[in-house]
Amino acid sequence: MLTQAEIDVVVDQVARGKRDAFRLIVRTFSLPLRAYIASQVHHPNDVDDMTQEVFLAAYRHLPSFRRGDDFGAWLRGIARNKLHDYFRSTARRDKALERFRQEVARVVEGDLEAAASSDNSESIEALLRCIGRLPEKLRRVVRAGLDGDKPVDLAEEFVTSVGAIYNLHYRANQLLRDCVQKELG
Repeated sequence: MLTQAEIDVVVDQVARGKRDAFRLIVRTFSLPLRAYIASQVHHPNDVDDMTQEVFLAAYRHLPSFRRGDDFGAWLRGIARNKLHDYFRSTARRDKALERFRQEVARVVEGDLEAAASSDNSESIEALLRCIGRLPEKLRRVVRAGLDGDKPVDLAEEFVTSVGAIYNLHYRANQLLRDCVQKELG
């Protein structure tokens, strides 16, 4: 950890135009700052983005840092403000998404009811037979989709990438579509 005197030297160097000196601050405070943010935010990508935003804000506002103050506490104060903004925007985004879902449900409600009320038992039986004929891995992908499992969780289970899971899902859908068309022929 940097001493107060070392932090003052770095602040002076940055003030004189030596921007690379700020790397020492980033290196020193990155891990504790990431840990602080990660204790509040549960998405690793958001933690990384927010940590970077905090360091950018700290760099821009470095002249406002009062010498003698705890630099780590100053960074956490910036992080608190960024976290507040993050949670506020996340709440807005979640509310907008919920409104969108409700609107979509309202718009397609009639179509869904019509589809549910029509007699599709033959199609459903054909689909179930076709699912049973899929290779085990593709059956698992189809089941995960029906259960609402996240592709990232399935990728971890299969020890593969999310892109590979999407490819498997696409392939399973193609096979099922062809099989059901042959069955109903």
